[in-house]
Amino acid sequence: IAPTEKDTATAALEKRLWDAADQFRANSGLKAQEYSGPILGLIFLRFAEVRFAAQRAKLEKAGASSRRGSRVDEPAAYHAEGILYLAPEARFDHLLTLPEAADIGAQVNAAMREIEKHNPQLAGVLPKTYNLFTSTLLKELLKKVSEIPASVDYDAFGRIYEYFLGEFARTEGQKGGEFYTPSSIVRLLTEVIEPYHGRILDPACGSGGMFVQSARFVAEHRKNPAAELAICGVEKTDETGRLCRLNLAVHGLEGDIRH
Repeated sequence: IAPTEKDTATAALEKRLWDAADQFRANSGLKAQEYSGPILGLIFLRFAEVRFAAQRAKLEKAGASSRRGSRVDEPAAYHAEGILYLAPEARFDHLLTLPEAADIGAQVNAAMREIEKHNPQLAGVLPKTYNLFTSTLLKELLKKVSEIPASVDYDAFGRIYEYFLGEFARTEGQKGGEFYTPSSIVRLLTEVIEPYHGRILDPACGSGGMFVQSARFVAEHRKNPAAELAICGVEKTDETGRLCRLNLAVHGLEGDIRH
């Protein structure tokens, strides 16, 4: 879980990525709510690949010194470490190297379906509306997200994801009684509640900020949030509920999020 303090390098990267995403939104002619899910999905995929590649390298090394052979293509070998298994056609680098002549939108949609197939906890969560974008626009978007370095701290991905959630919420404004609670307010609530251990229920969980801050609180007290907390949430908007489950996954968490 990302520490509370924010480093300036991550802040600069967030700003650069957001400026690019905003430019692409203008060029696509789509509304923010049509655009936010797919962009967050690509950031999530980049994050998933970084963790997958690190685990794959470990498994290859273990396989080279083991008589049992390599387990690099066994989903269970990744799930055991809380890491998503990515089939070859669902990896960020594969999508990044596709030629513009390919129907990139259809390929990204297929990649998202493939990830859900091998990782049941994400069933029905990942965005599959990449056909709304032209191949040219998607190619540029993939290139921009690939600027998040593979060496970036695991926690920094959570920060980038949260930053984008906040910026999209600010862009869309309030609608239908929906509000995005600033992370500083959520942090204050968490410090008051002191969720050291137990079940957390957020009956209007939105994109899951309370869960992430609670996990951060536990981590700052030198405990494992996944072992200490049972996360339960209710959300009235399907799309926001999906963003919540993705947000949890980016932070290495799982929860029971219901409509």
